[in-house]
This record gives sequence, C-alpha cells and structure tokens, in this order.
Amino acid sequence: MQHTPNSTELITSDIMNNRKSIKRLSIIIPAYNEEKTITQILDKIRDVRLIHEIEKEVIIVNDCSKDKTEEVVKDYMSNCNEMLIKYSVQPVNSGKGAAIHAGILQATGEYLLIQDADLEYDPFEYNTLLKPIVHGFADVVYGSRFMGGNPHRILFFWHTIGNRVLTFLSNMFSNLNLTDMETGYKVFRTDFIQQLPLKEKRFGFEPEVTLKIARIPLIRIYEVGISYYGRTYQEGKKINWKDGVRTIYCIVKYGFQTNSIVNKKAAVPLSKNN
Repeated sequence: MQHTPNSTELITSDIMNNRKSIKRLSIIIPAYNEEKTITQILDKIRDVRLIHEIEKEVIIVNDCSKDKTEEVVKDYMSNCNEMLIKYSVQPVNSGKGAAIHAGILQATGEYLLIQDADLEYDPFEYNTLLKPIVHGFADVVYGSRFMGGNPHRILFFWHTIGNRVLTFLSNMFSNLNLTDMETGYKVFRTDFIQQLPLKEKRFGFEPEVTLKIARIPLIRIYEVGISYYGRTYQEGKKINWKDGVRTIYCIVKYGFQTNSIVNKKAAVPLSKNN
C-alpha cells in the first residue's frame, strides 16, 4: 500500500530538501492600549532597512483597546506611504496570544516576526534576528535578553528568576537549550507556524508555540542576543504572577501532549521551490 505522508512529514521533507528564501518579513504587532508608544515603534520599523532588501509587511491587530490606539494608528497609516501596513480590530478583548493568532493568519511574508507595541524591544535589531535565516542556517530565531553584550534595563529580580525557571521547565519538555523562552522577539517561517494548532489566547502563547515548534523533526532553531528596554507596571507592563502560573500549566499541558503538532485541516503540501 502506498504511504501518504502526513503534515508533519511534509514539513520535515521540506526542511531537508528546500530552504526558504526571504523576500518579505511580516511584522505582527498585537496592540492593547498603546496610544502613547505605537507611533514611535512604527517610526522605528519604518526607518529600519532590512538586509538583502527584504520588504516589510506590518500587521497591527488591535485587541479592542479602550484608549485612542485605533485613532492614532489610522492617522499614521493615512500619512505613511513608505511601508505596507495592515490593520484589524478584534471583536472583543481576547488577549495577546489571540491577537498574534489573527496576525499569523494575515501574514504573507516568507517569515514573520512578533513585535510588541511598546518600546521594550528595538526594531533596529531585526537584522540580527534575520542573519541566521538569510545565511541559510535557521528556520526559527529567538532573541534572548540573557545573552550577549547588549543593553538591558535593570528592573525586577523575581521576574528574572521567574523567566529563568519557566525557560528551564520548557527546555526540559522541548529538549532545547534556550536561554529565554519568554522573549517577545521570535521569528518563524510563516508556512510552518500557520500550520500549528495554536490555542493559547494570552501569555501562554510563548510556551505553547515553543513546545510545538520544537516537535517538528529537523527544525533549525537559533538564538541571538538582543537588547531589552523593559517597562515598569506604572509605564504599562501588563504581565503578572497569574500569567506565570498559567505558563507553568501550559508547559506541562503541551509538554505531555503527544498528538499531531500540525493542524491537518490547515496543512497543505509545501512547495519544493524556494
């Protein structure tokens, strides 16, 4: 009987035989009450010139903000002809993970990157994240706040300990040696992540996507050092201890999950051409 490859085997075959070139980078920005900083982050993205003349596609997903985020974004879009910007609004406030899911579905670039709407992460480091990809080494790149000699704002001791503990637990289940699983800078090959059945709507997105992407056979995951300009709670930081508890739950839940890592309904045979 002839064997019909499943979705996981199709992805694995594509990793073995074909390396995806990158002409467009989709930049997903989940936004909730970010009227004070979103134009600054968009200016930074606009001013970045990506290596190899890679085109930028910005996808802003407004998670039902209560401030003037929508007004500010629409005004910016009406005055910016220098880059492609897509804008959508969630029907109800559903969480950062849900906004990222919506952005993933809209992405048309060969690779996509997640960018917070605040100023904690620096778009001028996109090229650092892209280098392992354009040089043909990586399918996924994580930006680590805990490696390299880049600037890091000194903030919360227990947050740092918590991040390291969560990364350690995630590594136990994924068999990776990441230093920063919770990082906000992650770059994924778009056709891979669009086939993952992602469920987590809040900050559980980070462990879920890490554990599921790590299960793809032969996936090439790299990590590079990045800067971190963290915010205090007074400045708008939203994550709290409840999200940490949820993260532990997600690590255990998806760590022990043994069913198919890809969404078979969404999966399609991947192109054999770059």
